[in-house]
Amino acid sequence: MISGKQLKAAIIHAAILITNQRRSVDELNVYPVPDGDTGTNMSMTISAAKRELELLSDDATVSEVADVTASAMLRGARGNSGVITSLLFRGFSKGLAGLTTAENADFANALELGVAGAYKAVMKPTEGTILTVSRMAANKAQELAKTDLDTVAFWQGVLDEANAVLKQTTEMLPALKKANVVDAGGQGFCIIFGGMLDSFRGAALPEEAAETKSAAPDPKIDFNAAVAQYDEEINFTYCTEYIIEKNDASVDGAKLRAYLETIGDCVVVVEDDEIIKVHVHTDAPGMALTKALEFGHFINEPKPKIENMRIQHEGKVREARIVKQQEVVPVEPTKEFGFVAVAAGGGLERTFLDLGVDQVVKGGQTMNPSTDDILKAIHATPAKTVFVLPNNKNIIMAAEQAINLANRNVIVLQTRTIPQGIAAMLAYDESVDANENRTQMTKAFERVSSGSVTFAARDSELDGQKIKKNEVLALDNGKLSFTEKDVNKAAYKLIKKMVKGDSSYVTVIYGADVTEDKAQMLYDQLSMKFKDKIEITLLHGGQPVYFYLISVE
Repeated sequence: MISGKQLKAAIIHAAILITNQRRSVDELNVYPVPDGDTGTNMSMTISAAKRELELLSDDATVSEVADVTASAMLRGARGNSGVITSLLFRGFSKGLAGLTTAENADFANALELGVAGAYKAVMKPTEGTILTVSRMAANKAQELAKTDLDTVAFWQGVLDEANAVLKQTTEMLPALKKANVVDAGGQGFCIIFGGMLDSFRGAALPEEAAETKSAAPDPKIDFNAAVAQYDEEINFTYCTEYIIEKNDASVDGAKLRAYLETIGDCVVVVEDDEIIKVHVHTDAPGMALTKALEFGHFINEPKPKIENMRIQHEGKVREARIVKQQEVVPVEPTKEFGFVAVAAGGGLERTFLDLGVDQVVKGGQTMNPSTDDILKAIHATPAKTVFVLPNNKNIIMAAEQAINLANRNVIVLQTRTIPQGIAAMLAYDESVDANENRTQMTKAFERVSSGSVTFAARDSELDGQKIKKNEVLALDNGKLSFTEKDVNKAAYKLIKKMVKGDSSYVTVIYGADVTEDKAQMLYDQLSMKFKDKIEITLLHGGQPVYFYLISVE
């Protein structure tokens, strides 16, 4: 028998374990592009439950613990892997409903319900992923529940099956086999269930890794006072702040300061033996963040912050419409249709607002917003029907979870890229109903071919091609097309490859790490290449991570 107190401790134990090991799970991702990685998303999702469980009385029943866990994880779910994890634990809520304590058969039923919910939520389930690992583990749980095993032996048997299936995922998916790795989501599942088993065995709660805790600067130095003196100086666009934990005590923050002063001004660097806290005004925030990784690693809280100071000064009213977590106020519907879009970068945010979007949720490839973030934006939109544009394949599932939580009608358009989101908004017609708009907007974004130019987050090998960390990557509709050394050369080659005989429009959106002059050079080069045959549009998106986002229609 498992009590509510034991189940609570097990989930908290699992949350700490997956958070401590999230980097090893992240590194299993096949593509080396910087994205909302699996381990990070799963750890953030279950950590939302950990925070709520820590406030729950030890007298709570297993049913109450499961309900709190499911509710917190549903709202805190980030990325596809996080959503699937939350759905597995929603099964716990259903399977343990009304129970004070739980037996093996109860957990077997709960896991089976969770797997069924996860499969139902995924439009095209792919075997060789967390879905397969959890399904086979659930089947084993049903088999073992018919025996007289004690709780620990039961969970050990389920975990052994999960680990055995996890090893097989390498052979199930060609991409995993080529990279010689197991599925990242499946690995995360095994870590979570392993953490729960450790807790049931009576293991002590693991210590949280130092990098997951908030770090504070040397109290002898007033960091905020040092930063305040620069509040009115705007020689560069982006105010960038972050804290890193040093690789070791010998790391010299002065070297990081020296570099930052070459790419910006208003530099404040405060350090002690463990951390370095940074403030800098720069036009290249991505470079400021990338350089920091040579000295240490980012901590979870507080998260790195990048703010466009020119927007703050030039358009405070407009900027107020961009969602800030915990600052969104629910409103009553006053119109038929409204729109929520996910985007990162001042230029992109303004573009969506100009196209008629009511709320922009800050987020994208490296910072997948949670279901709750999207839900708050929906409730802050004064419309009876709210269209949601995730603009990223790893955010679609989190957005879809908000449908049943919202107090108004929600339609999630499955836009996978920023260009698709823009195309969808351009196709909106206020004179037709919701279903017709869904159809027209979907057709519009499906006609868009999306490209991007980014960098490799780590050394890797893909399709027999060795990729070095920081090498420029050209992606054609999400798939690696080629690598390059020069950003503009990569963008030019990619656009030439994407343009077909019937192409009429090319939109180039340049990011935070591309200067206006450099973007103009690419525009001029494209204009000479295509002359009057294709209309070229250049936009400043200000997005992080991606040097260029490209749309071809």
